[in-house]
Amino acid sequence: MAHIGIVGGGLMGCATALNLLEQGHSVTILERDAGGLPASVGNAGILAVPEIDPLARPNMLLSVPKWLLDPQGPLTVRWQDLPALTPWLLRFLLSARPAKIAASRAAMLYLMKTAEADHVRLGNFAGMSGHIRDTGALTVFDSVAARDRAFAHETENAKLIGCNVEKLDMEEARRRVPALQGSFAGATFSDGYKTFDYPLTFLRRLQAALRERATLLDATVSSVARAEHGIIVRTEGGKEFIFDRLAITAGVWSRRFVADLGLNVLLETERGYNTTFMNPSTTLEMPIFFSEHGFVATPFENALRVGGAVELASPDAPANYKRAAAMRKKMRRYVPDLPEEGGTEWMGRRPSTPDTLPVISLHPRDPRIAFAFGHGHLGLTLSATTGRHVSRLLAGEGEAALAPFSIARFQ
Repeated sequence: MAHIGIVGGGLMGCATALNLLEQGHSVTILERDAGGLPASVGNAGILAVPEIDPLARPNMLLSVPKWLLDPQGPLTVRWQDLPALTPWLLRFLLSARPAKIAASRAAMLYLMKTAEADHVRLGNFAGMSGHIRDTGALTVFDSVAARDRAFAHETENAKLIGCNVEKLDMEEARRRVPALQGSFAGATFSDGYKTFDYPLTFLRRLQAALRERATLLDATVSSVARAEHGIIVRTEGGKEFIFDRLAITAGVWSRRFVADLGLNVLLETERGYNTTFMNPSTTLEMPIFFSEHGFVATPFENALRVGGAVELASPDAPANYKRAAAMRKKMRRYVPDLPEEGGTEWMGRRPSTPDTLPVISLHPRDPRIAFAFGHGHLGLTLSATTGRHVSRLLAGEGEAALAPFSIARFQ
């Protein structure tokens, strides 16, 4: 069996490592902040299997001007970063063509169909069970017309996924989630969504399982290189590792290693913000999506997280926590009892491709190297599935259905 290195120890790296260990390989994970709070801990904690639509689609593009003009809207651009973002944005616009949208939906459906089973299997690898709850999710709308349009589309997706969607009026939505005391027009309920354990707890449990069976190093990788005798990984501390095979699972930071390996990729950050309230006085029975405003509220055991929105900006740009405050303010229109104070704000970097499809792929010229990044809003949902596919790719068992996720599309 091989000695396989993994650059990046978030959810994607952990899922890949556990799948490789099940195949009998020796695994070393290099994570620059192994004990810290990487992007994997700030997610909404939702298994979002029904979300097969790409972000680049006509109705989304038509909403962009309105969102950008709203200081509290779900989308903002850090204008000084616009020149660097332009190639990504142009490809994003081209991805909104009907044929591209249909192809992207079909590709995402392929991944989503096994997402839940893959997470159950991953949990078994790590000695976990009961970490995913059948909650469903509610989506509230400000107008009946918006609800009805969404219901029609959600029903179409539900048939493909194999879940159920209900159309609710305001009274029924409040019956299911009494905290929704503000005014709204109606809601939809989908039983295709499930809720995980608190994200930090989930990640730490995966890491704990890996520490028992693999090597998890707190190290910042400075470069990777191909050599005849193996794949060379160098760290900022001056150490050098040689692996038989390598997986790059470092989120947006993966792009620097892609360049090291002689390839191109369009990968930018949709920076997201959240606020987490511990032991909150406000309780929700299930996740609530405020889709017209681009955020979601998720209840965990002894916690409530309000987060989402998109900020297109350089990964290293200073955080703008007004984004988190705007989501809290908007949520109070619907949930007036949401606390004014006491929450912890956070900013994370979603690694995103312009066509919404992640990169799950071997290096086109070197089958010893695999890539797994660019999952955008669906990193948690697709982590277990991606880890399974990457382990198979490195074993020479790739599937033709993975072709849409190849890094070759950016070359």
